Amino acid sequence: MSHASARIARAAIAGLGAALLATALVPTTVAAAGTARTTTGGAVVTLTEPAAAGAPAYTVTIRKDPVQITTSRGGRTVLATTGRSASPATAPLTFTAGGSTYAASRVTGAEWVAGTLTLTMATTSPGDLITLRLIPHAGQYDMAWTVTGTGAGPVDTVAQNFDLSSAGYWYGQGLTSTPQGGPIHDQPWPLNAGDVDNTAMGPSSHDRNNPFWYTSSASGLWVDTNDDMNVQINHEHSGLGSFTVTRTDRFASTVFVESTPRAVYEDYVAIAGTPQTVDDPDAAFATPTWNSWAEFNTDVTQASFLDYVQKLRANGIPGHAVQIDDGWNSNYGDYTFDPVRFPDPKAMSAQVHQLGYDLGLWMTMWINKGTKNFDYAKQHGYFFRSKADPDQVCLVPWWNGEQGAGIVDLANPQARAWFSGIMHHLMDTYDVQGFKFDTRFYDPSCAPDAGYSTRDYLELAHEYADDFDMEGLGLTAAWTGTQKYGFAMRDNDKGTDWHSFQASLSQVLSLSTIGYPFVETDMIGGSSGAPEDPPSKQVLIRWAQAAALMPLEYASTSPVNPRYDQQTIDAYRDAMLLHEQLTPYILRQVHAAVHTGDPIMRPVFFDFPADRASYTLANEWMLGGSLLAAPVDTDTTARDIDIPAGRWYDVLHHRTVHGPTTLRSYGADLSQIPMFVRLGTRDTGMLMSALHGNAGR
Repeated sequence: MSHASARIARAAIAGLGAALLATALVPTTVAAAGTARTTTGGAVVTLTEPAAAGAPAYTVTIRKDPVQITTSRGGRTVLATTGRSASPATAPLTFTAGGSTYAASRVTGAEWVAGTLTLTMATTSPGDLITLRLIPHAGQYDMAWTVTGTGAGPVDTVAQNFDLSSAGYWYGQGLTSTPQGGPIHDQPWPLNAGDVDNTAMGPSSHDRNNPFWYTSSASGLWVDTNDDMNVQINHEHSGLGSFTVTRTDRFASTVFVESTPRAVYEDYVAIAGTPQTVDDPDAAFATPTWNSWAEFNTDVTQASFLDYVQKLRANGIPGHAVQIDDGWNSNYGDYTFDPVRFPDPKAMSAQVHQLGYDLGLWMTMWINKGTKNFDYAKQHGYFFRSKADPDQVCLVPWWNGEQGAGIVDLANPQARAWFSGIMHHLMDTYDVQGFKFDTRFYDPSCAPDAGYSTRDYLELAHEYADDFDMEGLGLTAAWTGTQKYGFAMRDNDKGTDWHSFQASLSQVLSLSTIGYPFVETDMIGGSSGAPEDPPSKQVLIRWAQAAALMPLEYASTSPVNPRYDQQTIDAYRDAMLLHEQLTPYILRQVHAAVHTGDPIMRPVFFDFPADRASYTLANEWMLGGSLLAAPVDTDTTARDIDIPAGRWYDVLHHRTVHGPTTLRSYGADLSQIPMFVRLGTRDTGMLMSALHGNAGR
């Protein structure tokens, strides 16, 4: 049985509970041969899970008073909650009720029955108790606790707090909000190197998140919830990781304890699911999708868009699809071309196709009040209803409508069919091949249909979008379980400066290591503030070079724009051509990732866990198992490069480098991309052939 298969089969392992000695814990060891064992008495309760199925042995120690939960492997702590705290808010297990915060204070009872350790805890609310259940498995344990009682009133939130330093570096989650401008301008790598403060992370978020974190100590945490979460990691340099689930009295999680971070990742995707297909055709992995947004914002016109596309083609800049972003429609919700800016969209579409591109359109299911479609959809009951007044449409303000928009309810089959008809009409009338879906598909301010949860709407959105070509962009929504659709995944809008470029690298690596292998950066060169604040020549070229060493490419800012020179055009084109030459190798990784979920773009330490230097590097990664990417991400022409163990072919200098070593001040001018082929793998020959003649690029 493979390592991942062992995780999937953990229920069978748990079934060994019939062989366990079912008894209340007493101040002696209680054990069953070959299974987990527990001890209690004195100051702690201890649970030990033996090594099995390729996973290491581990121990969970629960201190009774004050409460603290510590996980260790081989005698070393790999994850620990906070301990004694002066504030209930930073205690190990906390909850809020009636505007006040309370915490677990001490363990008052412990019982081990049929493979489950049950603990009872007193809290700082005299009328409330916490009941915690811990179920061990190979390489992980499930832990869930519930607040019971009537002392403080209905529970609003539950939370666990961890000492970040107990686990080393922290990664995962996806996109993060930070006081330094994240997710647009900032994303720390590792997460605890910065200040993460997400106040509403969940299935309906416009960001791309999963409630999963992994660490350099090869521990990990998945919070099993479909409710919104508040997540703080080293917020205001606290050294704490706080994970809060809202609107519930139950906190459920899985803690992973493995030998390597990659094994933790494998455990998680065995729970979350792996791509059952790849949504995009092979051609989408060869050349970029081009989008008008960074070049024109909403001021795009038929003439300007065609000029943009024609210049890309005339200068040999690769691409397979071009999209008109926000700005093509006359009203937000009527889905008709603005007749002034787009006087002949059919002729425009024909010209695009003559140039060899597919055509795509920006699309949202938010329909502004005052449009014809709003009145029609309201009359037919196609919108979500208001929570406050079910007789009224739920109006949600957004960036294109301060007065509010109605959101098409995908749980309504008639509404879904109606909106699908609108999209197919656009495709048939204007020869449109695909869409860029934007905005969310549900808002928590709206009343869900009877029997539907926020998570259900995320599934409905993915199923709906799967009927249309997204031209290599995927959706701007994710949560545990959406991995199975095999959609492309990108970060969000970025600024056009170096720091935003660096944040993009961190985010794409983060998305790739929470189960989405088909990743790309959102709009090479950035888009937030463009076109008034375009990327510099250096930022645009270096961003394109980095994107060339990712599974997919998504472009917008044109190197042919008059603000740039011929060197910009040449360097940008060379980066895109390099990616195109790497396509056979990339596609081998893409098709291997289907069903396995293996990340294609991944941190170096996934393949080389002993390489300690790599744990803080977001500007180096493995593309598949045989290519080390080390693009320049600052306004310099040299950088240090960490080379992991093994023999590596230096593509720029035609030499073999023996690792582990660090190449100091490795030179790379604006025409060059540092990259290294791992020698002795099954893909070495393929890569050497693909990169032959690219040593100067």
